[in-house]
Amino acid sequence: VDANVIIFARIKEEIAAGKTIRVAVDQGFKHALTTVLDAQITTLIASIVLYEIGSTSVKGFALTLMIGIIVSIFTAVVITQLFISLLANSKTFAKNKFFGVNEDGTPKSIIKKEFKFIGNRKIFYCISAGVVILGLVFSVVRGFNYGIDFTGGTMIQIKMGKTVETEEVKETLAKYEMKDLSVVLSGDNKDEVIIKTTNALGNKARADVVDSLGKKFGVKQKDVLSSEEFGPTVGQELKTNALKSVLIAAIGMLIYIIFRFKSWKYGVSSIAGIFHDVLIVLAFYAIFNVTINNPFIAGILTVVGYSINDTIVIFDRIRENKKIYRKDTNEVVIDRSVNQTLNRSIMTSLTTLICMVPLFFMVSTSIREFVLPLMVGVLVGTYSSIFLCSPLFYEFSKSEDKSKYLTAQKAKEKKEAKTSKKKK
Repeated sequence: VDANVIIFARIKEEIAAGKTIRVAVDQGFKHALTTVLDAQITTLIASIVLYEIGSTSVKGFALTLMIGIIVSIFTAVVITQLFISLLANSKTFAKNKFFGVNEDGTPKSIIKKEFKFIGNRKIFYCISAGVVILGLVFSVVRGFNYGIDFTGGTMIQIKMGKTVETEEVKETLAKYEMKDLSVVLSGDNKDEVIIKTTNALGNKARADVVDSLGKKFGVKQKDVLSSEEFGPTVGQELKTNALKSVLIAAIGMLIYIIFRFKSWKYGVSSIAGIFHDVLIVLAFYAIFNVTINNPFIAGILTVVGYSINDTIVIFDRIRENKKIYRKDTNEVVIDRSVNQTLNRSIMTSLTTLICMVPLFFMVSTSIREFVLPLMVGVLVGTYSSIFLCSPLFYEFSKSEDKSKYLTAQKAKEKKEAKTSKKKK
């Protein structure tokens, strides 16, 4: 949805600039194309890393994500353009009100007020630092709540022969006092259950669990598809791969952004936002003691891609405005750029959350463990793009304003000297 939001927002701006709807649609797609490609390619880098380093289940998600990115680019650039062009050429629909623009030519917006983001940047720095420090304190004092994928434990998969309620299975196993018990339905007909616990259950204990389920649901030992106890070495490998994934994805994105924007300032500011988002999500998990399992890694890598996606859109506008408003200071240009893209950022986040909220409440535990870091990450990614990455870019660009000031002063002095000489 984000590619479409970028394009539609650009079309609104072109109409507001006084162009006809037909021309605005053509120019909107043309000017938004670079932004769409840059934003999607950075996410694609994260998905490729996820596929190369992730475990089997994570690879499946990464592959789906890659296909989705490629298809969404094609859909936004080709299919959406076809439909919007048809509307623009229609006598009935080629009107401002159907393209998000008021009759007087002003674009309809969620937020109409102009904000001073750069002037208040130190407040945002303090907020981010406070959350990260609080998360660090909780992680040191109490530690993270690692699930079975990281700590090791026991996994039993049983063919039930019918669909059963996961809560009934948990009630049946309550007497065993299993830590972090997870019961997930599996199989084509949802007639299998996968039981996971961080308890290390030996052969006899696992047999007792199956016998208890047999008394309740009529299953036998022969219905056990897999039964294993595994140690924390797998979990340590997952942690290492997670860290490696974030670092490799960040380096790949840094190289791409520096290449595309022709400046290290954009790249370093973007990557700083990525690490900020990862730290904030980890802080959230530490503070609220949420269980961290394998899907969390996929969630974090997706957050990395999504976060930089939003940042790229803002930076693309900053780059464009720096060419148009050459005489303005970086503070003015950055504030203007963030305000111009603010509605787009909010719209993208809201539409993404609309997909995630029902997914969080209506799916299995394992998918919920993936959706939760995504939900937190979407909010944090939007925050960092607006309140952190843009101010950081300003910090790196202060020297440009000084150079502009000195150049202007020299030009002024030169002009005054010439005037004085002529008078003499």
